[in-house]
Amino acid sequence: MLTSLQNEQVKHIVALQKRKTRKDHGEFLIEGWRFVEEAVRRKAEIRQIYVCPEKEKENWSSLQDILHERRVAIIEVDEKVLRKMSDTEEPQGIIAVVGVKNLTWSDLEIDSQTVLLIVDGIQDPGNLGTILRTALAAGVHQVCLTAGTVDLYNPKVLRSTMGTVFGLKVLTDCSPQDVVAFVRSKSIKIMTGDIEGDSLYETKCLFPLALVVGNEGNGPSEVFRSPELTRVTLPMSNEVESLNVAVATGIILYEIARRKV
Repeated sequence: MLTSLQNEQVKHIVALQKRKTRKDHGEFLIEGWRFVEEAVRRKAEIRQIYVCPEKEKENWSSLQDILHERRVAIIEVDEKVLRKMSDTEEPQGIIAVVGVKNLTWSDLEIDSQTVLLIVDGIQDPGNLGTILRTALAAGVHQVCLTAGTVDLYNPKVLRSTMGTVFGLKVLTDCSPQDVVAFVRSKSIKIMTGDIEGDSLYETKCLFPLALVVGNEGNGPSEVFRSPELTRVTLPMSNEVESLNVAVATGIILYEIARRKV
């Protein structure tokens, strides 16, 4: 059992709270029983598990059996060490180190019904996490994050996804120009969520489709506002100027899903 705060493993876990360390080592942290269970269910690349025996859940034994089968290292820690490792005020008792998937454009699978989500410059971790969770629920499995978007592996982003991040293929740090080049090479139609666009409900959805949603304050990058691209907005009533980007994205994604039926 790890009991020393000066242990090198403990220091490494604490360092993984920083984006640079995550990038350098190609791994990130997840916390909490539900999150770890979801990672196991979706066969994420779990490298180590740190668990506090005092906070074990009733189903830990069955989860432990699966982890042993997958040859995942399980390290027990005391509550003091757990608190040092954790990003939360009240850690649940389990932390996992997970390997980053380094995906490229060739990993995306495009067919006649594909909906590809492009997240362009979203800054709020909660917004990004909610968007990713909603996307998977709406049937979207592939996402591109442009450079300048909040880090996918930010703990607040991950918590907001509620584990659905493991059901998605997510490309990160994409340039808007590369996104446009890729979708055009695959004959994918681009639809950009833009307050200056036409009403979503009066616009045709042509598939395969790439939906672009942009920064909370500034909207999408100029490259996604080109005149030849389709731009859509949600009609507003009662003098409401706009919606939260995660809410708006959810509405648009479900409308797109409805039209695919």
